[in-house]
Amino acid sequence: MPSFRICVLALLFSCSAADRAAGQERAYFVTYDHYLEEPGNLEVAIATTTGRPKNGHSVYTAPWVELEYGFTGWWTAELYLEGVTTRGEGNGFTGWRFESRFRPLKGEHGLNPVLYVEYENISEASRIQKEIVGAGPLPAGPIAELQAERAHELEGKLILSSVVGPWNVAENFIVERNLSASEGVEFGYSVGMSRAVGTLASGTSCHFCAENFVIGAEAYGGLGSTEGIAGGEQRHYLAPVLRWHVTARTTLKGSAAFGLTENSDRYLLRFGFAYR
Repeated sequence: MPSFRICVLALLFSCSAADRAAGQERAYFVTYDHYLEEPGNLEVAIATTTGRPKNGHSVYTAPWVELEYGFTGWWTAELYLEGVTTRGEGNGFTGWRFESRFRPLKGEHGLNPVLYVEYENISEASRIQKEIVGAGPLPAGPIAELQAERAHELEGKLILSSVVGPWNVAENFIVERNLSASEGVEFGYSVGMSRAVGTLASGTSCHFCAENFVIGAEAYGGLGSTEGIAGGEQRHYLAPVLRWHVTARTTLKGSAAFGLTENSDRYLLRFGFAYR
């Protein structure tokens, strides 16, 4: 499928990416912490979300590729290209997103704020669920029909992140406005906690040292909109996360999110690979 070819080409192109410490690659898939890409460094990541909906809808897999570049010490930008494939309902390219993250304060603080803004040009077939806002289930139906319904959306986040001993604790509050339809302003959230399995470097080069593994959990979901909270229709998930620094340039991570409400999918399996 076209989106898969794009992911492969982007991965091959990433061989020219600059090296940097892998410790700043976040363990979460939805929640953002306060670490930005180092200036002048490029990261290429490929990830997938596989979901099993309820009520007999088809299982889907939604791949996406991220190109992240550090422009300055306070500004990181990312481009996302995404697609979807399903069992019996078709597949295709579902759109693109461009985000910027800005860190207004230098150095480490007890609470580190980051400002986030994103423009999305996607279709109703989008399934990567990089964030969840509003209420109601994902649109169902053949992918070809869902692709015909395009959406231009503007999203903002307030990211708050702290280092508490060996733990990272991050909270994100999300607002999103569909510029193509009158849906009001939608709200969402995500929170996460993670830490390295080992807190001291072993002093030797190895792939399976404890300090190369990060474990944690995140929770995320929608909080309704200015048109109504719709608490019974919201989607919420709880997900353990695992990250492995394979080398200084490469990172693998995975997550299994469990749906907590009727409109949530039964589960979301996420896997990601990043190269710098």
